[in-house]
Amino acid sequence: MKIIFAGTPDFAAVALQALLDAGHQICAVYCQPDRPSGRGKKLIAGPVKQLALSHDIPVEQPINFKHSEDLTRLQDYQADIMVVVAYGLLLPVEVLETPLHGCLNIHGSLLPKWRGAAPIQRAIENGDQETGITIMQMDIGLDTGNMLLKFACPITAEDTGSSLHDKLAVLGGRGIVDYLSSFDPAYRGESQHDKEANYAHKLSKQEAEIDWHASATQIERKIRAFNAWPVCFTHVGDKRLRIWQASSGNKISNQLPGSIISLSKQGIEVACGDAHSLILTQLQPDGSKSMDASALLNSRKDWFIEHPRLGLNNDSDQVI
Repeated sequence: MKIIFAGTPDFAAVALQALLDAGHQICAVYCQPDRPSGRGKKLIAGPVKQLALSHDIPVEQPINFKHSEDLTRLQDYQADIMVVVAYGLLLPVEVLETPLHGCLNIHGSLLPKWRGAAPIQRAIENGDQETGITIMQMDIGLDTGNMLLKFACPITAEDTGSSLHDKLAVLGGRGIVDYLSSFDPAYRGESQHDKEANYAHKLSKQEAEIDWHASATQIERKIRAFNAWPVCFTHVGDKRLRIWQASSGNKISNQLPGSIISLSKQGIEVACGDAHSLILTQLQPDGSKSMDASALLNSRKDWFIEHPRLGLNNDSDQVI
């Protein structure tokens, strides 16, 4: 089949590579316009565009499909099917109906659970034991189309947003290749039950700040979920400290949430809202690289002695 591929970031590039390795004919690639990046704010091509260009595949980067010439250009490719992975645009019905067999989407959850923008991170944050990928026939709703194929993936206690992203990217590439290898246009898949659905809201930098009044379990999950973006953080006095890794502590504390219980080579132990503790093991002060707790304490132990309670407004029992 002639396939149009639409996607932009790493997650999508893994699927595109899988299709190319399987010998599929990719007649065009659609991705988001190049974005400025780095201190020089130079326009940088995304991973999907770079991969497409390395294989001499035509690349299209419309801002949207509101202009008739963009839709005409898509129609001119006369594709049998369009595979959409983390493209970053909501596709109008005219686009969904352009390929002969419509548009397929690789979604990073076991639908109908975790529809939306951040299914991988929300699954970890929620404490789910399992997630996966769903190959879906796209319709005009947000991740509401018929489910064509599912692959499950366990979520381990060590998984981060980054590690689970990589696992599901590989699984998504395998899933789309498996589905297309036995493609049957008469197969309509399984409809979703909306009552079983929930929504994975887009991540924001603001919600990455730790609320030490939450339980140790909730905070630990959030730290893993937000690694490697946007990365959880707290404050030591007026200094921001990013938290890359943490583990559950052994102590039950009657100290105020955010209070430092101990400083050691093992980490910085902090009291949480449920009276349990959390040990911060990998941290990053602003302007520095990520480092383990012992290295941080070797150079900045005085921060924690001067400010024995993490979070803003830490001189009183206000919400941190």
